[in-house]
Amino acid sequence: MKKTPATPRGQRVGYIRVSSIDQNTDRQLDDIDLDKTFTDHCSGKDTRRPQLKAALEHLREGDELVIHSMDRLARNVEDMRRLVRELTSKGITVRFVKETMTFTGDDSPMNQLMLTLLGAFAEFERSMIRERQREGIVIAKAKGGKYKGRKPTLDASQIIVLQEKVAAGASKAAVARDFGISRQTLYEYLKRPLEAVAGREDMAHRQALEKRGQGRLV
Repeated sequence: MKKTPATPRGQRVGYIRVSSIDQNTDRQLDDIDLDKTFTDHCSGKDTRRPQLKAALEHLREGDELVIHSMDRLARNVEDMRRLVRELTSKGITVRFVKETMTFTGDDSPMNQLMLTLLGAFAEFERSMIRERQREGIVIAKAKGGKYKGRKPTLDASQIIVLQEKVAAGASKAAVARDFGISRQTLYEYLKRPLEAVAGREDMAHRQALEKRGQGRLV
């Protein structure tokens, strides 16, 4: 009796999106065995997602696209429904880990309803976060302060030490661990020209000396 050859399993492809270069991607899809991963560093409202585009071009019939959660894939409900519909029509499975939902194209009306409802909730949650951020900025300005955004993780002197350690051959992973930052943040600091960092450090040092000198005159 002639054996029918087993149909080869398609690739399991992961897509990760983090909203800034400082965010760590380790928590997303870290327990899932993936053949290939695409990662974008951009906000949810950003339409430029080169790695998502690359992932969509890479996927073939029989593949599975795995995403941590619905809000990582799309900017809004309509965008998400369109992407899921386009992918499943090509024989590509879409799986959302956080929501524990998988879409294959042969989905029940209830699954489609859940996709819409959960996507709408994720969109609402994002809008609430943005609203709280705006309110925080207004409150900070009303108190007479100037909203400066998020402070950098490391100061200029620490960045110089970091760059020197890497230049001397230290492991990037070890340096990132020593400074308590992610590797993506480390790469951002390594991109900064040493002269510019040193210049800022020297200026800060001079300003501190000037303040101390003024304190003696009072």
